[in-house]
Amino acid sequence: MTHGTHQHGDEELCESGLDLYSRALREGHVGSAAATTAPCLIDAGLLHPAIDDLDRLEPTAPTVALQRLLRTSEDRIARERRRGERLADVFEPLMRLGTRAAASEDTPALRILSSKERTGQAIEEAMVEGRHELLAIQPHDAKVTRRPDILEGAIRRDQEFLDRGARMRALYQHTARHAAYSRARYEQLTGDVEARTLDEITDRLIIVDRTVAFIPASADRSLALEVRHPALIAYFINTFDRLWHLATPMHPHAVEPPTLNGITPRQRAIAALLIEGHTDNVIAARLGMNVRTARVHIAKLAATLGSESRAQLGYLIGRSGILDPEPDRAP
Repeated sequence: MTHGTHQHGDEELCESGLDLYSRALREGHVGSAAATTAPCLIDAGLLHPAIDDLDRLEPTAPTVALQRLLRTSEDRIARERRRGERLADVFEPLMRLGTRAAASEDTPALRILSSKERTGQAIEEAMVEGRHELLAIQPHDAKVTRRPDILEGAIRRDQEFLDRGARMRALYQHTARHAAYSRARYEQLTGDVEARTLDEITDRLIIVDRTVAFIPASADRSLALEVRHPALIAYFINTFDRLWHLATPMHPHAVEPPTLNGITPRQRAIAALLIEGHTDNVIAARLGMNVRTARVHIAKLAATLGSESRAQLGYLIGRSGILDPEPDRAP
């Protein structure tokens, strides 16, 4: 197999690549000729030439490889988030103009939904008509009360969608892994449904059958925008797919983000935002937790590093190297 025929996403691991990497971990090395069947392993840094024999490839430790890939993806996640914010800024002054211009069309490319109730109804109508796929980005909102009747209604709606042979993929923040409502939702759903998580995600996004999307149109989410413009739908799908490949599986097979050098993934995420100068409220919102929980984690991080003040904590984070990439090392 050649590079020309061996093509898949940068963050994916194909079957032949998984088999070869597993063999390299068991045996300690493989011959360089074996990598011709899975050149993606070298491209992703999972195999590297031995120092004393360039014809022998040694595996990078799985925890090191995973953490390096996650760290190099952080900039891409931030870029996608900034692109989404810029798009929202551009369209905010145009939405009223676009609504008036499309008022005479049977199916407008952009439509303002004037309340949360109307938004929920429009999403449900789109799912009833949907037959193929739902993509969703669902950031945590501490102000939303997750009533049992609302959760039951969402589960029933999702299951009916899955029963028609459609599939669902959803992205959350890592904090959703520890939320009882998230576990209850996915434990009850059957069918082709997957969920993954990231430290940070974009604002809410729902795409049904790659033909209609729903995004917030106001900061308090009292307004939403229904989008049917093909170019915008393609942009949203591209954004979702990139974040999906960077995310950590939560359902149906959970993979826990690794803890390195005694620092948990959540503490690392908080440390990165702290050195950027963000307040506790901003950190909590971006990581999908309440402010009290964020402050507890900040206090634990300060205690671990021996910090006595906020300013000193930022200095100690930088000096500790907990945000630095891990050097490659052979197992």
